[in-house]
Amino acid sequence: MVRIAFILLCHKNPAQIIEQIEGLTATGDYVCVHFDANATEQDFEVLRARFANDPSVAFAAKRVKCGWGEWSLVRATLNAVESAVQAFPKATHFYMVSGDCMAIKSAAYTRKFLSENTNDFIESFDFFESDWIKTGIKEERLIYRHFFNERKQKFLFYGAMKLQRALGFKRRIPRDLDVMIGSQWWCLRRDTIEKVLAFCTKRPDVMRFFKYSWIPDETFFQTLVNHLVPDREIERRTLTFLMFSDYGMPATFYNDHYQMLLAQDYIFARKISPEATYLRERLSVLWASDVTEFVISKGGRRLYKFLRERGRIGQRFAPRFWERDGAIGQGREVLMVVCKKWHVAKRLVHSAQHQLGIPSAEYLYDEEECGLPHLGGIERTLEKRNRHRRALLRMLFDYYQSDRLMICLDPNNLDWIRDVMSDRAKSAILEVKCDFDDDYLRGHAHRVGLASADAPQEVMDRMLPVLRYEFQHQETRLLEAGFDPHYVIRQSRNGDENLHALAQFFTISPEQAQGVLNTPHLFDD
Repeated sequence: MVRIAFILLCHKNPAQIIEQIEGLTATGDYVCVHFDANATEQDFEVLRARFANDPSVAFAAKRVKCGWGEWSLVRATLNAVESAVQAFPKATHFYMVSGDCMAIKSAAYTRKFLSENTNDFIESFDFFESDWIKTGIKEERLIYRHFFNERKQKFLFYGAMKLQRALGFKRRIPRDLDVMIGSQWWCLRRDTIEKVLAFCTKRPDVMRFFKYSWIPDETFFQTLVNHLVPDREIERRTLTFLMFSDYGMPATFYNDHYQMLLAQDYIFARKISPEATYLRERLSVLWASDVTEFVISKGGRRLYKFLRERGRIGQRFAPRFWERDGAIGQGREVLMVVCKKWHVAKRLVHSAQHQLGIPSAEYLYDEEECGLPHLGGIERTLEKRNRHRRALLRMLFDYYQSDRLMICLDPNNLDWIRDVMSDRAKSAILEVKCDFDDDYLRGHAHRVGLASADAPQEVMDRMLPVLRYEFQHQETRLLEAGFDPHYVIRQSRNGDENLHALAQFFTISPEQAQGVLNTPHLFDD
């Protein structure tokens, strides 16, 4: 029976790593963790304490401070592999993943796949003959000794290489090895892993050679597996789906990539954005499911190439879906609570959400910090939210998996309200009219910067009527726009009229409307 020991390299976010480990081990597999020694001891202890008594989880015997392109990444992997081999004698396969990786198939599918495909899976192409390296140094990675990190010590890195070239300190590649190159994300059988570990002990010369090469995580395992395993037993591809930008940076996947990822002929994908909480939740559920049939299209890389040749849109490999479809969507209902006193609208919406179960968003087009969930970046700034108004709502509907959504709006957002009301989605307005006494208007003037704290009384006396007129003018414009349906509740109105308006707006019973209307301190300042 196939049992997988995942070799997990990670360096941050212990809460997310715990979630990842729990998901992988829940289906009967194992995880051995190497947590970068550059990270804080406190974060590592959180991990270790959580899995101290879990026989399905092990930790590398020694933690290494990892640096991109350095031997330390290989050493960290070997440390984790050695611990995994000892801790999990029933493991049949060893699959290397990172904290940014997630399964895009189920555990049931994965076991079936590995039982039917009995080879090792590792990208391994001839280092010198292939075009795997697109830019930067190539032969120099191997023939010169690299003591410095190219990213952190660029001057020393290239200076040392230039000096070795001038002095003729070109070193030989071990004669019995054909150096191979490929992705560091592999899945190897237990027998292969044991051969690699035995080779490492037997051949210190090879270990020294790779220790001072550049980016050995792309060559070490690839070369050794090719040397130790017959060609017929190697599938020269990775089971982890990843793509790179024009600049050599891995593409990042977000919530709206779910269906595309499932269609790829891979088991895992990298990198899943830590902000894509909805995607991560769906993939976790998928891994634990019994689904074994997937429709494979293999179109991810072709789509990326197509888009790259036409110029990238945004930060992701694919165009953001709000650039393709700006509609909110039929069958959905936007309930707009329009109120000048933001705290009043928030109280009403929070109460309605609690009592009616309708998800909500506060002043998302007016307030920078309004508690929006992570939606792939569109939620980060007011500028983005206002540029893609309907798309933001569409994403919120998808995130909450609801066909109703409440939002708070300032009455000054007339263009925004008009935009939503013209959509195919159903929409309704509840205008909450509050009383504005002089104390409130004075405080408002200070809050928005219209008046300083030490403004003379005569200045305030002239300003308050102007503010009061402005608020009334906004209400008048909203009324004259003729939106339908448009319901109104007033602070000064009797309870029955407000009750009727609330019941119609939410399409609920009078008893339910009374519960919302009884919100404590609803109109208090």
